[in-house]
Amino acid sequence: MSKYNIYKNISPNIFRGYDIRAIYGQDLNEDIAYTIGLSFGSYIQEKGYDKCLVGHDNRKSSDPLADALIEGITSTGVNVVYLGLCTTPMYYYAQKYLKIDPGIMITASHNPKEYNGFKVAFDDFGNACGQMIQDFRVYTEEGNFKSGKGSIETYDIKQNYLDGIKASIKLGNRKIKVVLDTANGTASIIAKEVYNMFPNIELIPLNIESDPDFPNHHPDPSVEANNQMLKDKVLAEKADLGVGIDGDGDRVGIIDENGKMIFIDFYAIIIWRDIMKEVENKKALFDVKCTKSLADEVVKLGGTPVCYRTGNSYMKAKMREGDFAFGSELSGHVFFRNHNWDNIDDGLYAGLRLIEILSKTDKSVSQLLDGVVRYYASPEIIIKSTDEEKFNVIDGIKKYCIEKGYKINDIDGVRAEFNNGWALVRASNTGPNITARFEGVTPEDEKAIEEEFMALIK
Repeated sequence: MSKYNIYKNISPNIFRGYDIRAIYGQDLNEDIAYTIGLSFGSYIQEKGYDKCLVGHDNRKSSDPLADALIEGITSTGVNVVYLGLCTTPMYYYAQKYLKIDPGIMITASHNPKEYNGFKVAFDDFGNACGQMIQDFRVYTEEGNFKSGKGSIETYDIKQNYLDGIKASIKLGNRKIKVVLDTANGTASIIAKEVYNMFPNIELIPLNIESDPDFPNHHPDPSVEANNQMLKDKVLAEKADLGVGIDGDGDRVGIIDENGKMIFIDFYAIIIWRDIMKEVENKKALFDVKCTKSLADEVVKLGGTPVCYRTGNSYMKAKMREGDFAFGSELSGHVFFRNHNWDNIDDGLYAGLRLIEILSKTDKSVSQLLDGVVRYYASPEIIIKSTDEEKFNVIDGIKKYCIEKGYKINDIDGVRAEFNNGWALVRASNTGPNITARFEGVTPEDEKAIEEEFMALIK
Protein backbone atom coordinates (compact mmCIF):
# COMPACT_ATOMS: atom_id res chain seq x y z
CA MET A 1 0.00 0.00 0.00
CA SER A 2 1.51 3.33 -1.04
CA LYS A 3 1.70 6.26 1.36
CA TYR A 4 0.83 8.47 -1.62
CA ASN A 5 -2.62 8.98 -3.13
CA ILE A 6 -3.70 9.30 -6.73
CA TYR A 7 -4.50 12.97 -7.28
CA LYS A 8 -7.67 13.37 -9.33
CA ASN A 9 -7.77 17.06 -10.17
CA ILE A 10 -4.30 18.15 -11.30
CA SER A 11 -4.39 21.72 -12.60
CA PRO A 12 -4.17 21.65 -16.41
CA ASN A 13 -2.10 24.86 -16.27
CA ILE A 14 0.96 23.03 -14.93
CA PHE A 15 1.29 21.18 -18.26
CA ARG A 16 3.22 23.87 -20.11
CA GLY A 17 4.89 24.29 -23.47
CA TYR A 18 8.15 22.53 -22.60
CA ASP A 19 7.57 20.83 -19.27
CA ILE A 20 5.36 20.36 -16.22
CA ARG A 21 5.97 23.20 -13.76
CA ALA A 22 4.25 24.84 -10.77
CA ILE A 23 4.74 26.28 -7.29
CA TYR A 24 5.52 23.47 -4.86
CA GLY A 25 2.84 23.18 -2.20
CA GLN A 26 0.19 24.78 -4.40
CA ASP A 27 -0.29 23.06 -7.77
CA LEU A 28 2.52 20.55 -7.21
CA ASN A 29 3.03 18.12 -4.32
CA GLU A 30 4.04 14.52 -3.63
CA ASP A 31 0.62 13.06 -4.50
CA ILE A 32 0.72 14.84 -7.85
CA ALA A 33 4.27 13.59 -8.45
CA TYR A 34 3.16 10.05 -7.60
CA THR A 35 0.21 10.33 -10.00
CA ILE A 36 2.43 11.68 -12.77
CA GLY A 37 4.80 8.80 -12.10
CA LEU A 38 1.95 6.30 -12.51
CA SER A 39 0.89 7.98 -15.71
CA PHE A 40 4.44 8.26 -17.10
CA GLY A 41 5.27 4.60 -16.40
CA SER A 42 2.04 3.47 -18.03
CA TYR A 43 2.48 5.85 -20.98
CA ILE A 44 6.00 4.78 -21.92
CA GLN A 45 5.06 1.10 -21.70
CA GLU A 46 2.53 1.75 -24.46
CA LYS A 47 5.48 3.05 -26.50
CA GLY A 48 7.43 -0.15 -25.87
CA TYR A 49 9.74 0.93 -23.04
CA ASP A 50 10.30 -0.75 -19.66
CA LYS A 51 13.13 1.43 -18.29
CA CYS A 52 13.63 5.14 -17.67
CA LEU A 53 15.97 7.67 -16.04
CA VAL A 54 15.17 10.00 -13.15
CA GLY A 55 17.39 12.83 -11.87
CA HIS A 56 16.77 15.95 -9.81
CA ASP A 57 18.17 19.44 -9.16
CA ASN A 58 19.17 20.96 -5.81
CA ARG A 59 15.83 22.48 -4.82
CA LYS A 60 14.51 21.59 -1.37
CA SER A 61 11.39 20.01 -2.81
CA SER A 62 13.24 17.84 -5.34
CA ASP A 63 14.09 14.96 -3.01
CA PRO A 64 10.53 14.34 -1.76
CA LEU A 65 9.13 14.78 -5.26
CA ALA A 66 11.68 12.26 -6.58
CA ASP A 67 10.66 9.67 -3.98
CA ALA A 68 6.99 10.00 -4.89
CA LEU A 69 7.60 10.10 -8.64
CA ILE A 70 9.79 6.98 -8.58
CA GLU A 71 7.28 5.06 -6.49
CA GLY A 72 4.63 5.92 -9.04
CA ILE A 73 6.78 4.84 -11.99
CA THR A 74 7.91 1.55 -10.46
CA SER A 75 4.33 0.75 -9.40
CA THR A 76 3.53 0.37 -13.10
CA GLY A 77 6.29 -2.20 -13.67
CA VAL A 78 8.83 0.18 -15.19
CA ASN A 79 12.43 -0.01 -13.96
CA VAL A 80 14.08 3.25 -12.88
CA VAL A 81 17.75 4.14 -13.24
CA TYR A 82 18.09 6.83 -10.59
CA LEU A 83 20.79 9.47 -11.09
CA GLY A 84 20.04 11.36 -7.89
CA LEU A 85 21.27 14.94 -7.61
CA CYS A 86 22.61 16.09 -10.99
CA THR A 87 22.48 18.98 -13.43
CA THR A 88 20.09 18.78 -16.35
CA PRO A 89 23.05 18.42 -18.78
CA MET A 90 24.34 15.47 -16.70
CA TYR A 91 20.89 13.91 -17.06
CA TYR A 92 20.98 14.49 -20.84
CA TYR A 93 24.47 12.99 -20.99
CA ALA A 94 23.21 9.92 -19.10
CA GLN A 95 20.39 9.46 -21.62
CA LYS A 96 22.96 9.20 -24.40
CA TYR A 97 25.67 7.34 -22.48
CA LEU A 98 23.32 4.72 -21.02
CA LYS A 99 21.16 4.64 -24.17
CA ILE A 100 17.95 5.16 -22.20
CA ASP A 101 15.56 7.50 -24.00
CA PRO A 102 12.61 7.97 -21.60
CA GLY A 103 13.17 9.91 -18.42
CA ILE A 104 12.20 12.72 -16.10
CA MET A 105 14.46 15.46 -14.80
CA ILE A 106 12.96 17.08 -11.70
CA THR A 107 13.75 20.78 -11.95
CA ALA A 108 12.24 24.21 -12.30
CA SER A 109 15.30 25.41 -14.23
CA HIS A 110 15.80 29.16 -13.66
CA ASN A 111 12.45 29.76 -11.93
CA PRO A 112 12.34 31.11 -8.34
CA LYS A 113 13.03 28.75 -5.45
CA GLU A 114 9.37 28.02 -4.68
CA TYR A 115 8.85 26.37 -8.09
CA ASN A 116 9.58 22.84 -9.20
CA GLY A 117 8.60 20.60 -12.07
CA PHE A 118 9.42 17.85 -14.55
CA LYS A 119 11.23 17.86 -17.87
CA VAL A 120 9.79 14.75 -19.48
CA ALA A 121 11.04 12.53 -22.31
CA PHE A 122 8.74 9.76 -23.52
CA ASP A 123 10.96 8.40 -26.29
CA ASP A 124 13.93 9.27 -28.52
CA PHE A 125 12.45 12.69 -29.43
CA GLY A 126 13.99 14.21 -26.30
CA ASN A 127 12.11 16.53 -23.95
CA ALA A 128 8.42 16.54 -24.79
CA CYS A 129 6.87 19.83 -25.89
CA GLY A 130 3.67 21.35 -27.18
CA GLN A 131 0.98 18.85 -28.11
CA MET A 132 2.99 15.93 -26.72
CA ILE A 133 2.63 17.36 -23.22
CA GLN A 134 -1.07 18.06 -23.73
CA ASP A 135 -1.63 14.48 -24.93
CA PHE A 136 0.10 13.27 -21.76
CA ARG A 137 -2.12 15.55 -19.68
CA VAL A 138 -5.23 13.96 -21.18
CA TYR A 139 -3.79 10.48 -20.59
CA THR A 140 -3.07 11.39 -16.96
CA GLU A 141 -6.60 12.73 -16.45
CA GLU A 142 -8.10 9.50 -17.81
CA GLY A 143 -6.29 7.58 -15.05
CA ASN A 144 -6.02 4.18 -16.74
CA PHE A 145 -2.71 3.27 -15.12
CA LYS A 146 -0.91 -0.05 -15.34
CA SER A 147 0.31 -1.99 -12.29
CA GLY A 148 3.47 -3.96 -11.75
CA LYS A 149 6.67 -4.02 -9.75
CA GLY A 150 9.63 -2.21 -11.25
CA SER A 151 13.14 -2.02 -9.85
CA ILE A 152 15.33 0.94 -8.82
CA GLU A 153 18.99 1.04 -9.81
CA THR A 154 21.23 3.95 -8.86
CA TYR A 155 23.87 5.22 -11.28
CA ASP A 156 26.50 7.95 -10.80
CA ILE A 157 27.02 9.60 -14.20
CA LYS A 158 29.55 12.16 -12.93
CA GLN A 159 32.80 10.56 -14.12
CA ASN A 160 31.38 9.63 -17.51
CA TYR A 161 30.21 13.22 -17.94
CA LEU A 162 33.58 14.67 -16.91
CA ASP A 163 35.38 12.33 -19.30
CA GLY A 164 33.05 13.39 -22.13
CA ILE A 165 33.75 17.09 -21.58
CA LYS A 166 37.51 16.57 -21.29
CA ALA A 167 37.59 14.64 -24.57
CA SER A 168 35.68 17.39 -26.37
CA ILE A 169 37.65 20.49 -25.27
CA LYS A 170 41.19 21.15 -26.49
CA LEU A 171 42.61 24.35 -25.03
CA GLY A 172 45.46 26.29 -26.60
CA ASN A 173 48.56 27.61 -24.84
CA ARG A 174 47.17 30.89 -23.52
CA LYS A 175 46.16 30.90 -19.86
CA ILE A 176 42.62 32.23 -19.34
CA LYS A 177 41.33 33.81 -16.13
CA VAL A 178 37.61 33.15 -15.76
CA VAL A 179 35.07 34.06 -13.09
CA LEU A 180 32.44 31.30 -12.85
CA ASP A 181 29.11 32.11 -11.18
CA THR A 182 26.76 29.17 -10.69
CA ALA A 183 24.22 31.28 -8.76
CA ASN A 184 24.23 28.63 -5.98
CA GLY A 185 22.28 26.40 -8.37
CA THR A 186 22.74 22.76 -9.23
CA ALA A 187 25.85 23.32 -11.36
CA SER A 188 27.57 24.16 -8.05
CA ILE A 189 27.93 20.44 -7.39
CA ILE A 190 30.34 19.91 -10.29
CA ALA A 191 31.48 23.27 -11.71
CA LYS A 192 34.90 23.35 -10.02
CA GLU A 193 35.70 19.80 -11.11
CA VAL A 194 34.78 20.59 -14.71
CA TYR A 195 36.91 23.74 -15.01
CA ASN A 196 39.79 22.46 -12.89
CA MET A 197 40.33 19.63 -15.40
CA PHE A 198 42.05 22.22 -17.60
CA PRO A 199 45.35 23.58 -16.24
CA ASN A 200 45.26 26.62 -18.53
CA ILE A 201 42.15 27.91 -16.77
CA GLU A 202 42.65 30.14 -13.74
CA LEU A 203 39.31 29.69 -12.02
CA ILE A 204 37.76 32.34 -9.77
CA PRO A 205 34.58 30.81 -8.30
CA LEU A 206 31.58 32.98 -7.40
CA ASN A 207 28.36 31.85 -5.67
CA ILE A 208 29.53 28.31 -6.24
CA GLU A 209 28.18 26.71 -3.03
CA SER A 210 24.96 24.76 -3.58
CA ASP A 211 22.09 26.59 -1.87
CA PRO A 212 18.49 26.07 -3.07
CA ASP A 213 17.45 29.42 -1.60
CA PHE A 214 19.60 31.16 -4.27
CA PRO A 215 20.62 33.76 -1.64
CA ASN A 216 22.82 35.96 -3.85
CA HIS A 217 20.77 36.51 -6.97
CA HIS A 218 18.11 34.92 -9.17
CA PRO A 219 19.59 31.97 -11.12
CA ASP A 220 18.93 33.24 -14.64
CA PRO A 221 22.05 34.60 -16.42
CA SER A 222 20.09 35.72 -19.49
CA VAL A 223 18.79 38.70 -17.48
CA GLU A 224 21.44 41.38 -17.20
CA ALA A 225 20.41 42.50 -13.71
CA ASN A 226 21.23 39.03 -12.36
CA ASN A 227 24.84 39.34 -13.51
CA GLN A 228 25.90 42.41 -11.52
CA MET A 229 28.02 40.41 -9.06
CA LEU A 230 29.65 38.61 -11.96
CA LYS A 231 30.40 41.87 -13.78
CA ASP A 232 31.92 43.41 -10.67
CA LYS A 233 34.08 40.35 -10.01
CA VAL A 234 35.38 40.24 -13.60
CA LEU A 235 36.48 43.86 -13.32
CA ALA A 236 37.93 43.49 -9.82
CA GLU A 237 39.95 40.40 -10.81
CA LYS A 238 40.88 41.72 -14.26
CA ALA A 239 39.55 38.45 -15.63
CA ASP A 240 39.36 37.55 -19.30
CA LEU A 241 35.66 36.74 -19.02
CA GLY A 242 32.82 35.79 -16.71
CA VAL A 243 30.57 32.76 -17.15
CA GLY A 244 27.15 32.62 -15.47
CA ILE A 245 25.09 29.43 -15.15
CA ASP A 246 21.37 29.03 -14.46
CA GLY A 247 19.60 27.01 -11.78
CA ASP A 248 19.79 23.58 -13.40
CA GLY A 249 22.95 24.12 -15.43
CA ASP A 250 21.71 24.10 -19.01
CA ARG A 251 21.97 27.84 -19.81
CA VAL A 252 24.86 30.27 -19.96
CA GLY A 253 25.50 34.01 -19.69
CA ILE A 254 28.76 35.67 -20.76
CA ILE A 255 30.50 38.79 -19.44
CA ASP A 256 33.43 40.22 -21.41
CA GLU A 257 36.70 41.57 -20.03
CA ASN A 258 35.17 45.06 -19.71
CA GLY A 259 32.31 43.86 -17.51
CA LYS A 260 29.83 44.09 -20.39
CA MET A 261 27.23 41.41 -21.03
CA ILE A 262 27.62 39.47 -24.26
CA PHE A 263 24.11 38.34 -25.16
CA ILE A 264 23.81 34.87 -26.61
CA ASP A 265 23.10 36.02 -30.15
CA PHE A 266 26.53 37.70 -30.07
CA TYR A 267 28.10 34.66 -28.39
CA ALA A 268 26.73 32.74 -31.38
CA ILE A 269 28.53 35.10 -33.76
CA ILE A 270 31.83 34.27 -32.03
CA ILE A 271 31.11 30.56 -32.35
CA TRP A 272 30.17 30.79 -36.03
CA ARG A 273 33.30 32.80 -36.78
CA ASP A 274 35.25 29.93 -35.26
CA ILE A 275 33.47 26.91 -36.78
CA MET A 276 31.95 28.02 -40.10
CA LYS A 277 34.94 26.92 -42.18
CA GLU A 278 35.15 23.46 -40.58
CA VAL A 279 31.47 22.42 -40.71
CA GLU A 280 29.80 20.91 -43.76
CA ASN A 281 26.30 22.16 -43.00
CA LYS A 282 26.60 25.94 -42.98
CA LYS A 283 23.01 26.60 -41.93
CA ALA A 284 22.88 28.50 -38.65
CA LEU A 285 19.91 27.85 -36.35
CA PHE A 286 18.72 30.52 -33.92
CA ASP A 287 15.47 31.51 -32.26
CA VAL A 288 13.10 34.36 -33.11
CA LYS A 289 14.41 36.58 -30.31
CA CYS A 290 17.89 36.93 -31.82
CA THR A 291 19.33 40.11 -33.33
CA LYS A 292 19.60 40.69 -37.07
CA SER A 293 23.34 41.11 -36.43
CA LEU A 294 23.57 37.32 -36.15
CA ALA A 295 21.82 36.68 -39.46
CA ASP A 296 23.98 39.34 -41.14
CA GLU A 297 27.18 37.77 -39.84
CA VAL A 298 26.14 34.24 -40.85
CA VAL A 299 25.57 35.44 -44.41
CA LYS A 300 28.90 37.30 -44.39
CA LEU A 301 30.65 34.07 -43.32
CA GLY A 302 29.05 32.13 -46.20
CA GLY A 303 26.28 30.50 -44.18
CA THR A 304 22.48 30.47 -44.27
CA PRO A 305 20.49 31.84 -41.31
CA VAL A 306 17.54 29.76 -40.11
CA CYS A 307 15.17 31.51 -37.68
CA TYR A 308 13.11 29.08 -35.58
CA ARG A 309 10.81 29.03 -32.59
CA THR A 310 12.00 29.48 -29.01
CA GLY A 311 12.23 26.49 -26.68
CA ASN A 312 14.83 23.92 -25.67
CA SER A 313 12.69 21.00 -26.83
CA TYR A 314 11.86 22.50 -30.21
CA MET A 315 15.41 23.68 -30.88
CA LYS A 316 16.99 20.38 -29.90
CA ALA A 317 14.65 18.45 -32.20
CA LYS A 318 15.29 20.91 -35.04
CA MET A 319 19.04 20.52 -34.52
CA ARG A 320 18.71 16.80 -35.21
CA GLU A 321 16.23 17.08 -38.06
CA GLY A 322 18.29 19.65 -39.95
CA ASP A 323 21.70 18.21 -39.01
CA PHE A 324 22.80 21.64 -37.73
CA ALA A 325 26.29 22.01 -36.25
CA PHE A 326 25.30 24.74 -33.80
CA GLY A 327 22.14 26.43 -32.58
CA SER A 328 21.39 29.22 -30.15
CA GLU A 329 18.56 30.76 -28.14
CA LEU A 330 18.67 34.23 -26.64
CA SER A 331 17.64 32.68 -23.31
CA GLY A 332 21.09 31.09 -22.99
CA HIS A 333 20.53 27.61 -24.40
CA VAL A 334 23.20 26.73 -26.96
CA PHE A 335 23.48 23.45 -28.82
CA PHE A 336 26.70 21.99 -30.24
CA ARG A 337 26.84 18.98 -32.53
CA ASN A 338 30.55 18.86 -33.29
CA HIS A 339 33.71 18.21 -31.26
CA ASN A 340 32.13 14.91 -30.13
CA TRP A 341 29.45 16.79 -28.16
CA ASP A 342 26.03 15.65 -29.23
CA ASN A 343 23.30 18.27 -28.96
CA ILE A 344 23.41 18.78 -25.18
CA ASP A 345 22.71 22.32 -23.99
CA ASP A 346 25.13 22.79 -21.11
CA GLY A 347 26.15 26.15 -19.62
CA LEU A 348 29.47 24.89 -18.28
CA TYR A 349 30.37 23.38 -21.64
CA ALA A 350 29.29 26.51 -23.51
CA GLY A 351 31.62 28.57 -21.36
CA LEU A 352 34.46 26.17 -22.09
CA ARG A 353 33.93 26.47 -25.84
CA LEU A 354 34.46 30.24 -25.60
CA ILE A 355 37.49 29.73 -23.34
CA GLU A 356 38.83 27.30 -25.94
CA ILE A 357 38.60 29.98 -28.63
CA LEU A 358 40.25 32.58 -26.38
CA SER A 359 43.08 30.20 -25.48
CA LYS A 360 44.11 29.99 -29.14
CA THR A 361 44.22 33.73 -29.85
CA ASP A 362 45.59 36.91 -28.32
CA LYS A 363 42.24 38.66 -28.73
CA SER A 364 39.87 39.59 -25.91
CA VAL A 365 36.20 38.58 -25.88
CA SER A 366 35.16 42.04 -27.08
CA GLN A 367 37.73 41.95 -29.89
CA LEU A 368 36.28 38.64 -31.10
CA LEU A 369 33.24 40.75 -32.08
CA ASP A 370 35.15 43.39 -34.04
CA GLY A 371 33.45 44.35 -37.30
CA VAL A 372 29.98 43.10 -36.38
CA VAL A 373 27.14 45.27 -37.72
CA ARG A 374 25.11 46.29 -34.69
CA TYR A 375 21.53 47.40 -34.29
CA TYR A 376 19.63 48.89 -31.37
CA ALA A 377 17.73 46.21 -29.47
CA SER A 378 15.60 46.27 -26.36
CA PRO A 379 16.15 43.64 -23.68
CA GLU A 380 13.55 40.92 -23.53
CA ILE A 381 10.48 42.53 -21.95
CA ILE A 382 8.20 40.38 -19.78
CA ILE A 383 4.57 41.47 -19.37
CA LYS A 384 2.45 39.70 -16.75
CA SER A 385 -0.68 38.07 -18.11
CA THR A 386 -2.73 34.95 -17.51
CA ASP A 387 -2.33 31.63 -19.26
CA GLU A 388 -5.76 32.15 -20.84
CA GLU A 389 -5.32 35.78 -21.86
CA LYS A 390 -1.80 35.66 -23.34
CA PHE A 391 -2.81 33.68 -26.43
CA ASN A 392 -5.71 36.04 -27.14
CA VAL A 393 -3.30 38.97 -27.07
CA ILE A 394 -1.00 37.27 -29.59
CA ASP A 395 -3.95 36.49 -31.87
CA GLY A 396 -4.99 40.13 -31.75
CA ILE A 397 -1.50 41.36 -32.63
CA LYS A 398 -1.27 38.91 -35.52
CA LYS A 399 -4.59 40.17 -36.87
CA TYR A 400 -3.37 43.77 -36.52
CA CYS A 401 -0.16 43.01 -38.45
CA ILE A 402 -2.06 41.30 -41.26
CA GLU A 403 -4.45 44.25 -41.53
CA LYS A 404 -1.48 46.65 -41.69
CA GLY A 405 0.19 44.54 -44.37
CA TYR A 406 3.29 43.85 -42.27
CA LYS A 407 5.62 41.00 -43.18
CA ILE A 408 5.41 38.50 -40.31
CA ASN A 409 6.98 35.27 -39.10
CA ASP A 410 4.40 33.47 -36.93
CA ILE A 411 6.31 30.29 -36.10
CA ASP A 412 6.42 31.46 -32.46
CA GLY A 413 4.13 34.34 -31.61
CA VAL A 414 4.42 37.22 -34.08
CA ARG A 415 7.69 38.64 -35.40
CA ALA A 416 6.96 41.62 -37.64
CA GLU A 417 9.81 42.55 -39.99
CA PHE A 418 10.42 46.09 -41.26
CA ASN A 419 13.15 47.71 -43.35
CA ASN A 420 14.29 49.55 -40.24
CA GLY A 421 13.90 46.81 -37.62
CA TRP A 422 11.56 44.21 -36.17
CA ALA A 423 9.12 43.50 -33.35
CA LEU A 424 8.55 40.18 -31.58
CA VAL A 425 5.59 39.45 -29.31
CA ARG A 426 5.01 35.89 -28.08
CA ALA A 427 3.29 33.93 -25.35
CA SER A 428 5.73 32.50 -22.84
CA ASN A 429 5.68 28.72 -22.63
CA THR A 430 7.06 28.66 -19.09
CA GLY A 431 4.70 30.99 -17.24
CA PRO A 432 1.70 33.36 -17.39
CA ASN A 433 3.61 36.00 -19.31
CA ILE A 434 3.87 37.70 -22.67
CA THR A 435 7.42 38.36 -23.84
CA ALA A 436 8.48 41.02 -26.30
CA ARG A 437 11.66 42.29 -27.93
CA PHE A 438 12.26 45.10 -30.41
CA GLU A 439 15.15 46.13 -32.63
CA GLY A 440 15.84 49.08 -34.93
CA VAL A 441 18.53 50.37 -37.23
CA THR A 442 18.65 53.53 -35.11
CA PRO A 443 17.58 54.17 -31.51
CA GLU A 444 14.66 56.19 -32.87
CA ASP A 445 13.55 53.26 -35.04
CA GLU A 446 13.63 50.90 -32.06
CA LYS A 447 11.68 53.32 -29.88
CA ALA A 448 8.96 53.84 -32.50
CA ILE A 449 8.54 50.11 -33.11
CA GLU A 450 8.47 49.37 -29.37
CA GLU A 451 5.89 52.08 -28.67
CA GLU A 452 3.59 50.82 -31.42
CA PHE A 453 3.57 47.23 -30.20
CA MET A 454 3.62 47.87 -26.47
CA ALA A 455 0.49 49.99 -26.92
CA LEU A 456 -1.16 46.97 -28.56
CA ILE A 457 -0.16 44.66 -25.73
CA LYS A 458 -1.42 46.99 -23.02
